[in-house]
Amino acid sequence: MANLFIIAAPSGCGKTSLVKALLKNSSNLCVSVSHTTRKSRPDEVNGINYHFVSVNKFKEMINKNAFVEHAEVFENLYGSSRQLINDSLENNKDVILEIDWQGARQVKLNMPKVTSIFILPPSKDVLLMRLQGRGQDDRQTIMKRMSDAKNQMSHFDEFDYLVINDNFDVALSNLESIIGQSNKDFKHQDFSLEVQSIKHKNLLKKLI
Repeated sequence: MANLFIIAAPSGCGKTSLVKALLKNSSNLCVSVSHTTRKSRPDEVNGINYHFVSVNKFKEMINKNAFVEHAEVFENLYGSSRQLINDSLENNKDVILEIDWQGARQVKLNMPKVTSIFILPPSKDVLLMRLQGRGQDDRQTIMKRMSDAKNQMSHFDEFDYLVINDNFDVALSNLESIIGQSNKDFKHQDFSLEVQSIKHKNLLKKLI
């Protein structure tokens, strides 16, 4: 039976790059392409990166209960299509939702059989460096993202698993291990929230 996964992280933690690598290494895994009201960037393709829709269209979909979750992030609306997710699951494809903690709460109410994973940076300094290194945002936007990151990270304890993205290859291996265990009747204890919270308690205090 196919599985549904939530992967959440503050902006700059490398979530998108990790998910791309996961997809490259697995033929039975896909990402649910979100709907959004934000403007597309020059390198983005409608239907591939996002389904870009108007605010009116998005609100119409909300009224029709078309989303398993939706939220406003940085003044734009984002939502995950119930139909697209169910279509993939019915085709025996494991599905990843790249969403935040607000969306994760909603999905757990709508689709209880979901595995949730939260990705954290190894430090605030590294997170800031990564945001600056992307070259996508001005200083004001980066500071706003850093402020939002603290709020995002404070909800890490609402997730099933915790992964620290200090080394990309190690973080990828950890994610692959968690997803590979999804058909088992037990948690992969190395990366469970309980174990990781104890292992990284000093880091968690500094981040939050």
